[in-house]
Amino acid sequence: MPPPNQRPAPDQPFPLSTDREVSGIPRAGTEDNWVYPSQQMFWNAMLRKGWRWKEDEISQNDMGHIIKIHNSNNEQAWQEVLMWEALHARECTNPKLKKFGGKAKDYSPRAKIRSWMGYELPFDRHDWIVDRCGKEVRYIIDYYDGGKVDKTTYQFTLLDVRPAYDSFSAFWDRSKVAWMRWRYQSDNTSENANSSNSADKS
Repeated sequence: MPPPNQRPAPDQPFPLSTDREVSGIPRAGTEDNWVYPSQQMFWNAMLRKGWRWKEDEISQNDMGHIIKIHNSNNEQAWQEVLMWEALHARECTNPKLKKFGGKAKDYSPRAKIRSWMGYELPFDRHDWIVDRCGKEVRYIIDYYDGGKVDKTTYQFTLLDVRPAYDSFSAFWDRSKVAWMRWRYQSDNTSENANSSNSADKS
């Protein structure tokens, strides 16, 4: 007998796969990686959150795409986390994801400020707790609609991933990265201006 979250829900209009895919994200406290939910688990989770499938005209094929998009988003988010963790490569070479949680309507301060400036709010937010070789670090991930889904990579989401402002280390990391981005942008602007001037003279 499959566990409850792998059983079809009452009135479910079609069968869903119970197969699960192993992620590329290492799980803290183990030598294994996190395992993504199956289509059936995802369906049941959405029902628990109040989703009503009869209002959306969803198909069996749609659920396959939803799972692929979900998994792709998480892989992309982990790669973003690893870029931040590279700042601490000397103290930890194998960070792992300890736990995560969704906070879809609990908008981060950054997302709120962006909305005041006229930008859209994210459609979802996750907080990830990363185990940095014994030190817990919280990351905030805001998910924005990026338009049409790429049918090859199943990516359509724009991710804003950064360490939460809850420690001096996180503040320093974000300040350092902000400076690096500004410096890189300034260097590019100067190079483009020099190239333009050279072209005009020729």
